[in-house]
Amino acid sequence: MTRQKIDSLRKELHRHNYNYYVLNNPTISDVEFDAKMRQLQALEEKYPEYSDSASPTQRVGSDITTSFNQVDHQYPMLSLANTYSEGEVTDFYQRVQKALNEDFELVCELKYDGTSISLIYENGVLIRAVTRGDGVKGDDVTNNVKTIRSIPLQLQGNYPSKFEIRGEILMPWAVFDEINKEREAQEEPLFANPRNAGSGTLKLQNSSTVAARKLDSFLYSLLGENLPFTTHFDSLLAAKSWGFKISDAVRVCKSIDDVFGFIRLWDIERKNLPVATDGIVIKVNDFAQQKLLGNTAKSPRWAIAYKYQAEKAITRLNSVSYQVGRTGAVTPVANLDPVLLSGTTVKRASLHNADIIASLDLHIGDMVYVEKGGEIIPKITAVATDQRFMLGDKVYFIKKCPECGSELVRYEGEAAHYCPNENACPPQIKGRIEHFVSRRAMNIEGLGSETIHLLYENGLLKDIADIYTLKVPDLARLERLGNKSAQNIKLSCEKSKLISFERVIFALGIRFVGETVAKKLANAFKNINALENADYDLLVQIDEIGDRIAQSVISYFSDEKNREIVNRLKQYGLQMSLSEEQLQEKTDLLEGKIIVISGSFRHYSRDEYKNMIEQHGGKNAGSVSSKTSFILAGENMGPEKLRKAQSLGVQLVEEEVFLKLIRKEKGSDNVQMKTLF
Repeated sequence: MTRQKIDSLRKELHRHNYNYYVLNNPTISDVEFDAKMRQLQALEEKYPEYSDSASPTQRVGSDITTSFNQVDHQYPMLSLANTYSEGEVTDFYQRVQKALNEDFELVCELKYDGTSISLIYENGVLIRAVTRGDGVKGDDVTNNVKTIRSIPLQLQGNYPSKFEIRGEILMPWAVFDEINKEREAQEEPLFANPRNAGSGTLKLQNSSTVAARKLDSFLYSLLGENLPFTTHFDSLLAAKSWGFKISDAVRVCKSIDDVFGFIRLWDIERKNLPVATDGIVIKVNDFAQQKLLGNTAKSPRWAIAYKYQAEKAITRLNSVSYQVGRTGAVTPVANLDPVLLSGTTVKRASLHNADIIASLDLHIGDMVYVEKGGEIIPKITAVATDQRFMLGDKVYFIKKCPECGSELVRYEGEAAHYCPNENACPPQIKGRIEHFVSRRAMNIEGLGSETIHLLYENGLLKDIADIYTLKVPDLARLERLGNKSAQNIKLSCEKSKLISFERVIFALGIRFVGETVAKKLANAFKNINALENADYDLLVQIDEIGDRIAQSVISYFSDEKNREIVNRLKQYGLQMSLSEEQLQEKTDLLEGKIIVISGSFRHYSRDEYKNMIEQHGGKNAGSVSSKTSFILAGENMGPEKLRKAQSLGVQLVEEEVFLKLIRKEKGSDNVQMKTLF
């Protein structure tokens, strides 16, 4: 009966995963899904004899660090020959026509710009996932691929007992943008494009981090012995019925004109897709004809890739201007003669920093090549030095802030230059206000960048605290506002006073303090007074808070102007401490304890254990030291942490004992804290 219940839950959760991640058509709520997942996890923990590597519970990944084994491909992963013009496509068509001397069909499909993967299934279960590598052998990344929810762990329908399917692992644009926003907020280097970010993610040693990156997939090629299909298109339809994510952008073409129609359609439409593409793959449909055409040493003769031309144009550099952000970072911007690129008119392109300007050897009047990085952000990639006739002034990065005239500074280890005049530099002030009112911070509607600029210019806003002194008559008399808009802004300001403490910390705009760090600070200090007076040693004991963040927090609250603003925000009624409900959930069971987590766990994830530690007054630490109170030790604990714990005499506490300690298990009354520490 138990086994039947487990099997039934697994089958149901596999179906819901398929509906959500492949069909994009969920049939139950997230809450219902999570409840069923917890029920299955509980049963699997209670009855380990029914464990299954293809269970939906295996999607979350593991914190165990492992190296990748090299695996030989049963079928070499060949590269496709690339073409870049319709003339070359015609040449391919004519070669196939001549070699076959009979009617044939071509299948056109999108060429996704991701990381090639080979998936091996036996009896409907994913047993291995291997990267392309050198085409002969690649890395076994099975544990990481299992975290990708659009890749089925258990198939449905009537599938062969053993086969291989190939495709691309992708990072969606939305995920890529979100990760880069987080990295930008923390002033970390940005990923260049989704392909590189996705490839790097797939090779991470920590599969729980891979799971958090929300990778996706499209699969497009089925291989195996005695497969029951005669055409490539039929194999894709079958694979789709087994639960694989197969693109709908696939067409059987009877003629070369059909092929060109597909190419021209997707040259425009692909820009609306949620993932990156860089071309079209054209394949002979019939498997027997593919076999007859054969392969060269590097690529099949029955398929080619048509690559869309890089979105590049040449135009004139007229000037370089400089933008100042809310953190004071100064970004150089190239002002160009208007040029059409990826369907939009480009007049400006980022030059990023002083090092980029120097490497390009830019001069005013240069003809420059402009591309769209990832087809979104215009950038200058090169200078047409052969077209220099009347050379203008060489471009040097500025020495002083273009807005307030302050001498710029460049901090050690950083590429950007900064204006240090944060309390009197207008774009920094307005930028901090924009951040404060943003949706993920205080969520004050009606205060867009133009309105903030208008209020600043009219002397109604000089800092974030002034938002709560705005009056409806003053707002209503301004251009483009009016009484109704003014009332809505004021109402939204009042509603924002209910925003939680951790979001208030984030809204303050402390450098390097993003949403995650703000939440950790709120849980650790519980109120703004404690945070204001925190010293360096206290701050760096908090999980994931190192020297840079600690110094930034101290610097922020050392500034008298910032302390004054925070005091005014207190007076205006913002949430400056954890709520009663949040505090009631907290205890002091682990007060003063510094705890390191290592290994993998049965009952909860590492992140859940970190939250529990903070909830009960403890502090998470990433490394073992003489200050460590104990290590919450799971299976496969890191050997380096274990050696250091032994050398320092730091005690290990097992998962079950820890749960009893914080009263999440029966028998907790018998656990005495003094016996643990």
